[in-house]
Amino acid sequence: MREELNDLAVFMIVAEESSFTRASVRLGLSQSAVSHTVRRLEASIGLKLLNRTSRRVSTTDAGEKLLDTLRPSFNQINSRIEEIRMLGDAPRGLVRLTASRVAARTVLWPKISRIVQDYPEVQIELSLESRLSDLAEDRFDAGVRLREFVSPDMIAIPIGPPMRMAAVASPEYCRKHGVPEHPTDLDNHDCLTLRFSPHSSAYDWEFEQNGETIVKKVSGPLIFSESDLCVQAAKEGLGISFVMEAEVIEDIQDGTLRRVLSDWCPTFDGFQLCYSGRRQPSSAFRLVIDRLRYREQP
Repeated sequence: MREELNDLAVFMIVAEESSFTRASVRLGLSQSAVSHTVRRLEASIGLKLLNRTSRRVSTTDAGEKLLDTLRPSFNQINSRIEEIRMLGDAPRGLVRLTASRVAARTVLWPKISRIVQDYPEVQIELSLESRLSDLAEDRFDAGVRLREFVSPDMIAIPIGPPMRMAAVASPEYCRKHGVPEHPTDLDNHDCLTLRFSPHSSAYDWEFEQNGETIVKKVSGPLIFSESDLCVQAAKEGLGISFVMEAEVIEDIQDGTLRRVLSDWCPTFDGFQLCYSGRRQPSSAFRLVIDRLRYREQP
């Protein structure tokens, strides 16, 4: 019985990962051991459960039916184990998060640093990248996104206050080139743009005022993949940068940068912690969700 349960668990992970290689990494077993376990299960059932190609592993009709049966059962078992663990033990385990640098700096780090101090058995891995990772494929527990980038099948928890974008330039640039009064004026300015992935186009600048929305395709002398260098270039008078307000608020306040088109930059929903509802969260991940959740100050 124990061996059969183990075989079923291995099959479920291979099916979820669609790869013997990724499943072996997740299980901490050799690829040959994982493959042998699945073949043994198929032999005991008398049906082929997985289609294997050189590129991908997919479930057969029988395999899909078995997977649909196993998921809720194993999720319930994991849920009960976590509930029992919570009765006597503090939260523990690894939580893997992915976020942009600005999200990590402004909303994650102040709280994450406290979590690991308060709960020594909790380990948090934070991967900083601008591209939108595939959470399942890269095996992240959650990612930090703006709401517009959260897919409909994900759970999204607000973890930060409302935000604004900020178009900024150095005082020197404004003296030399003037100040844009309307988004269309940007056609006559050097704009410092961002491209978050080598395979995507440069990020369009979106402005809104009194119900009117203008999306500008801008251009300029420099394109960056990270916003910190974009801000630095603006400070050196190389053009106008369009970044999150939190990144430049101190520079605006001390006069290093000057804000332009402020009336065209309304607030929008802040950062969201998004994750799949199909996986049972661990005690450590539930703790992280609770600690990161944004609670508006009265």
